[in-house]
Amino acid sequence: MGKHNEFGKEGEQIAVDFLIKNGYHILCKNYRYLKAEIDIIAQNNDTLAIVEVRSRSTDFIENIAETITRKKISLLTMGADHYVTEKDLDVEVRFDVITILKNKKVFKIEHLKDAFYHF
Repeated sequence: MGKHNEFGKEGEQIAVDFLIKNGYHILCKNYRYLKAEIDIIAQNNDTLAIVEVRSRSTDFIENIAETITRKKISLLTMGADHYVTEKDLDVEVRFDVITILKNKKVFKIEHLKDAFYHF
């Protein structure tokens, strides 16, 4: 596995730990439906958070969260819809992004709630 893939998995675990620490219950990691993959599905009260995790080990000028394309948003929406239907859930659905920036051995975590809306 490449170093960037290893860091991606490490970033997802950091995001899971962050969510749990902040009162979320993790329902699923790496949920797949057709071409859609949702990094984390978590619940906090009556809100289902569909979480996309973005990890980076260097500082770029571009905001990490802005690297999510319209196609990715469409896939996340489709995957979330399938998950909610499959599990017969009656919850509010919110799309979040957790960004993790690793600078040397220090991690900076940012949780963007309602990062985007489906269209």
